[in-house]
Amino acid sequence: MADNQESKIPPSGSKVVVEDDDSATVMSVVEPLPRSQHGEDAWRERAFGDESSFEADPPGDDRNIGNILIEAGKLTTNDVERIVALQEKDGIFFGEAAKRLKLLGEDDIQYALARQFNYPTVRPSDGTFGEELVTAYEPFGKQAEIFRAIRGQLCFRWLSPERKVLTVVSPGDGEGRSYVAANLAVSFSQLGKSTLLIDADLRTPRQHEIFGFSRRVGLSAMLSGRIKKDELDLLPEAVPFFTRLSVLGAGAVPPNPSELFSGERFANILRELKRFFEVIIVDSPAGQYTADVQALAGAAGSAVMVVRRDRTKLDSAVKLKASLQQADVEFAGSILNEF
Repeated sequence: MADNQESKIPPSGSKVVVEDDDSATVMSVVEPLPRSQHGEDAWRERAFGDESSFEADPPGDDRNIGNILIEAGKLTTNDVERIVALQEKDGIFFGEAAKRLKLLGEDDIQYALARQFNYPTVRPSDGTFGEELVTAYEPFGKQAEIFRAIRGQLCFRWLSPERKVLTVVSPGDGEGRSYVAANLAVSFSQLGKSTLLIDADLRTPRQHEIFGFSRRVGLSAMLSGRIKKDELDLLPEAVPFFTRLSVLGAGAVPPNPSELFSGERFANILRELKRFFEVIIVDSPAGQYTADVQALAGAAGSAVMVVRRDRTKLDSAVKLKASLQQADVEFAGSILNEF
């Protein structure tokens, strides 16, 4: 295709084709968008829990829905008594009775069920994260369900003990790279996988904004060797509400990202982190920074590409995929972001 051709990614309804060399399968479309100790024992405990047990997570909340919602300030004891009376009278579920009485909404019911079944979520009123973290704020909504479908495809087609690091790339800016990386990381952690999200976009980092933490110290300091032992003990950041998720932020934006990624240090960092996490998602800079992206994805070994409807140029996507293949990166698929 000629370089000056202004082709764009065509609309594709509600599906994304995930391609490899021999076949094509369907992946869902994505629609719009206390600190831990760093030592080996602490990382192992964070990642895998108590080594004496193979239980990945504690059991769910064994209280009934009424008590959970009373504690959350959504119901009073009198409200619960009214709900239970209607529930017994009509033989319906607690949540249905509460909605008939207009005491609760569907979001409240889903919040209580998530607590009962140990499914980590966050209420919008908590205001902890950026609103685009839909898998945290709206875990039972349409977009979160799409991310679960993508997660399922990746588990089936890509994830294995030998392949656990995935770089999220895109041809240009504003295509949803950070949004997809953040929500994929949350989704894997909700599956019970010990998950690490690395913000390796050292040009325009965003994960510190999405997860609401300081970007003072992070990956850039580790790559440059300019990090103190007490600062290292604070990384990666533990994520509130999500016990199986950690985030390694980008840190200060350096003047020389390409040079920082040109050596073996990032690959060595990944090699060490892979000992403690089951899934590692790497956010990356835009594909126009070819040297950065090739180095990142090459160290990770695998990549998934995000393209945005009516924004991404087809020839740019083709060039990015070719550059990844030149770096011997396994291409796990493409995600069409429609918004």
